[in-house]
Amino acid sequence: MSTTAEPAVTVGAWLHGVVSDADDAVLATVTGMDGGTVRAVRAAGLAAVVSAVPLDGYGEEALRRNLADLAWLERAARSHHAVVEALSRTGPVVPARLATVHHDDTRVAAMLAERRADLAGALDRLAGRGEWGVKGYVVPGAVPRTEEPTGGGGAGAAYLRRRRAQLTARDEGQRIAAEAAAAVHVALARYAVEARRHTPQDRRLSGASTAMVLNGAYLVDAGTVDGFAALVRELADRHPEVRLELTGPWPPYSFVTERPEEEAVHTVREAAW
Repeated sequence: MSTTAEPAVTVGAWLHGVVSDADDAVLATVTGMDGGTVRAVRAAGLAAVVSAVPLDGYGEEALRRNLADLAWLERAARSHHAVVEALSRTGPVVPARLATVHHDDTRVAAMLAERRADLAGALDRLAGRGEWGVKGYVVPGAVPRTEEPTGGGGAGAAYLRRRRAQLTARDEGQRIAAEAAAAVHVALARYAVEARRHTPQDRRLSGASTAMVLNGAYLVDAGTVDGFAALVRELADRHPEVRLELTGPWPPYSFVTERPEEEAVHTVREAAW
């Protein structure tokens, strides 16, 4: 009687990020994808930190399906971010794009060798700096209310006039808030080393009751963070038509050469909150 052996599951490497060097003792305390451990793949004087993942669940076709599953995506983003955040506490890190999976360690090492100059340059640029986020939301009623128009025509006409005035005031409030958000971003970008302005998030993602008009990311020197926070408070006082929210420090998702797409940045950052 013969038996058919189960086909072996091929294991790939989910890339979390690249660092100058990795302490194996620290990595042993970090939980990676699916609750497993992480390890370093070393080549070209750099270290890529990866999680072992089965390619039947994390290969190209499987990832395409899973990335459409919001619950799976949130779990994966949280696990990925937890590793990147742990690495960022030990020094500069170049975060990998969410769901970057290599077929094996040999290909990870080849990537390090091929991109060594860019990766080493990014690590030097990010050293001693962190990413801070500033979001701005419309503050209803923070702009002068439009005077209610007068005129004849009865109750129906009066209602239409009031409704038109309300819509006009709302549109004007949005416009003023958007102008304030632009001014805030310019001021913060001048203070920061680098700045990015991402697309504002939908309310379903932000969880806010009013529209987001600023979704900025700022690379700030560690020694100037207090001044940056003070500037955010000053700008909030100067522009009461927007409510500013400062978050961070984050790993520098927005400031790497091959940075994640907009939605990937949002997913990783928001899942960590």
